[in-house]
Amino acid sequence: MLQVGIIGLGAMGQGMATNLAKAGVLTAIYNRTTEKAQLLGQKLGVFVAISPEELASQVNVIFLCVSRDCDVLEIVQALTKTIQAGSVVIDMSTVSSHTAKQAAAILAKKNVDFLDAPVSGGVEGANSGQLAMMVGGDVAVLEKVRPILETMATRIVHIGQTGTGQATKAVNQIMAAGINQAVTEALAFAQAQNLPMNKIIEVISGGAAGNWFLQHRGVTMTQGNYQAGFKLALHHKDLVICEQMGESVDVPLPLSTQTRLDYEQLMTDGFGDCDISALYRLKVK
Repeated sequence: MLQVGIIGLGAMGQGMATNLAKAGVLTAIYNRTTEKAQLLGQKLGVFVAISPEELASQVNVIFLCVSRDCDVLEIVQALTKTIQAGSVVIDMSTVSSHTAKQAAAILAKKNVDFLDAPVSGGVEGANSGQLAMMVGGDVAVLEKVRPILETMATRIVHIGQTGTGQATKAVNQIMAAGINQAVTEALAFAQAQNLPMNKIIEVISGGAAGNWFLQHRGVTMTQGNYQAGFKLALHHKDLVICEQMGESVDVPLPLSTQTRLDYEQLMTDGFGDCDISALYRLKVK
């Protein structure tokens, strides 16, 4: 029987943990901020581990949802102390393909399978269980855990070998940078023309230029509301990874680089914890 644990209860992790619990498959949770884990554990009625090692001793499927490459590798190293042979570790963080391959190699020494399975869909998708998941690793392992993944995601696509899930997420993050630039620039233009912003967003969202970001963030950004959905500082971190990956294959990413530089200005101004739609601040006069 598959027993599931999740490590990392940020904005995305909480929603995913909740959907796992609703499906009756979640056994244990862990978060560095103990209070957050305890509150969620009480709400969901699941075991709250005091360390990654304790969680690994209780389950045989472990989801990771943390912020940075170094966090993934640190947790994977900790898991190796107690993890059971035959377990599966599924990393839903956004890290580099190289980190995914490193994590897989570390776990393989313990006869543990690894999937890199980053997601897209934002906090809304995490809460509703409607994420898109891009998976790298052994397809047989994916099929083994697919019923669990389906509690969190409506689109699960096997991309290829280990690391390809993260490479695909890099494609997503590069595209998100371009969309952010286009939407914020266009809406700043509309505002300068004194157009009715709600009507502009409504009609364009239904046409060829419509997109998720415009539909879900257009109104709030034009009202000066940048409540975090996808933190700007995290997208900045992702774009650094994308640029490094691009350099390794000699592919320049000028739009991503410009977005990263814009984010750095906003982070200096104190907007790192805001939603990426805070880019709108740099466009309006």
